[in-house]
Amino acid sequence: MIIFPAIDLVGGEAVRLYKGDFSQKTVYSSSPVAVAKDFCAKGATHVHLVDLDGAKTGEAKNFDLICLIKKQTDLFVEVGGGIRTQEGIERYLQAGIDRVILGTVAVTEPDFVSSLPASYLNKVAVGVDVKDGFVAIKGWTENSRYTLFDFCKKMQEAGVKTIICTDISRDGAMMGTNHDLYRELSEKTDMQVVASGGVSSLEDVKRLRARGLYGAIIGKAYYEGAIDLAQAIEVAK
Repeated sequence: MIIFPAIDLVGGEAVRLYKGDFSQKTVYSSSPVAVAKDFCAKGATHVHLVDLDGAKTGEAKNFDLICLIKKQTDLFVEVGGGIRTQEGIERYLQAGIDRVILGTVAVTEPDFVSSLPASYLNKVAVGVDVKDGFVAIKGWTENSRYTLFDFCKKMQEAGVKTIICTDISRDGAMMGTNHDLYRELSEKTDMQVVASGGVSSLEDVKRLRARGLYGAIIGKAYYEGAIDLAQAIEVAK
């Protein structure tokens, strides 16, 4: 299982939000590049970047910073937040970003995903953010009409290979992750599943690895010192 340490970006800084609430923001570093380099030093091979400004506005507000992180590290970089057009996807891929994450547009325009060239689907993941059993959109500010499993079925039929599923109620809350959710997802889909939200202990990592998940995202637990990133990477192998 791959560990994806996360950097959430607001105004060029590395932050974490509590349950997606922009009013409950903690700034952890004014240098996200330095944070990414620390990930490398601890043995990370992948990084999960979220342009939270982009998620709210639909514009790639932190594009240059994201490209700088890619340029100055050897990390596999996946990026989400406000990517809602084919041009937006191409801009990131042409800049050398390894994987682009679609969120709102995959929910509001599901035919957009199925219309993407097959070659893109290998470099596109879909973020499935769950709130009260429904898929949330627009930076978690609205619920869509789709239930989690109806939406995942639709994405699998569209040819999506990887989903990143976040339980919003656990995100940034240091409550542990929703193991029942990921068990059900791994049983009901054939896609690569990345667990996100509440991964806050080595025990969480062990259980997700045993479940056979493709990856797990670690955010606040790293910044708060609850998880030793180097240990988590070893446990996940």
